[in-house]
Amino acid sequence: MPQIVLVHPQIPPNTGNIARTCAATGTELHLVGPLGFEITDRYLKRAGLDYWPYVKLHNHQSLEDFKVFHQQRGGRLLGFSVRGNFNYTAYEYQPTDWLLFGSETTGLPSDVLAECDATLHIPMKEAKVRSLNLSVSVAISLFEARRFLGYLS
Repeated sequence: MPQIVLVHPQIPPNTGNIARTCAATGTELHLVGPLGFEITDRYLKRAGLDYWPYVKLHNHQSLEDFKVFHQQRGGRLLGFSVRGNFNYTAYEYQPTDWLLFGSETTGLPSDVLAECDATLHIPMKEAKVRSLNLSVSVAISLFEARRFLGYLS
């Protein structure tokens, strides 16, 4: 099953909402530090409600720590960016994919995007809208990958 990776998330409620989505789908969630909040933040906990025991959560202190973990497991790194090369609905997902998302303010760092096997984007009609909310982007992307792989039934 694809996994969600948040690189340097900054807003606790977004991460809490993403954790809730991961709990509901049985998806592993990886947080790559430094984080813009403490993992004990009350807003993070509140957004995740009482679902935290169901979240398969991995904390990585740095990108280097995450890279080591990823290399041990294998799978493709798919970076999501407003400048991604592939429309997320036209991509052929694999069960071992890692869906990477950057911080709410800066997105994925360019060096992380460069290491990705592919970069994907979620098309938006209004050019003046810079991006979707991070938790919305994760949910849309995760459910599309799950749909493609036949995990929705």
